Amino acid sequence: MSRESRVQERGMSSETASSGDGGNGVAVTRRVSSTGVPAKPKRRQYSAEFKARIVEEAEACTEAGEIAALLRREGLYSSHLANWRRQYRSGATQGLATRRGPKAKDPLAREKEELERKVARLEHRLWQAEKIIEVQKKLSEILGIPMADGSGL
Repeated sequence: MSRESRVQERGMSSETASSGDGGNGVAVTRRVSSTGVPAKPKRRQYSAEFKARIVEEAEACTEAGEIAALLRREGLYSSHLANWRRQYRSGATQGLATRRGPKAKDPLAREKEELERKVARLEHRLWQAEKIIEVQKKLSEILGIPMADGSGL
């Protein structure tokens, strides 16, 4: 029985069922469901203290290859270090504590948006009411029903 047929019997693609070197000398086998969609890995998050420690250790490196060894030891990419250095210079640990995602809106801006939506909703209801009144007037004219004038209210 060939490797391809064994892999297909298990419901995995041949590309993802193969063992490979994970970069640390240990063979790693990734399992992928029969749909071919691997499970999404969780995003790594680093604390501001960790980032500051790594930046300070990198600044202390003097010999060639020390920074690369540091990054390999910690499992980081050089882009991490470059971004963290820029943030560190802009405000030490405060700059390193920046969060991803949408920023919180100003309470006044949020209230303004809510009021604008409310005004638009009320204008639409007014427009509907005016159309209903027009139809009622036309219907009363067609049927010959006298309309009560608004002065009697």
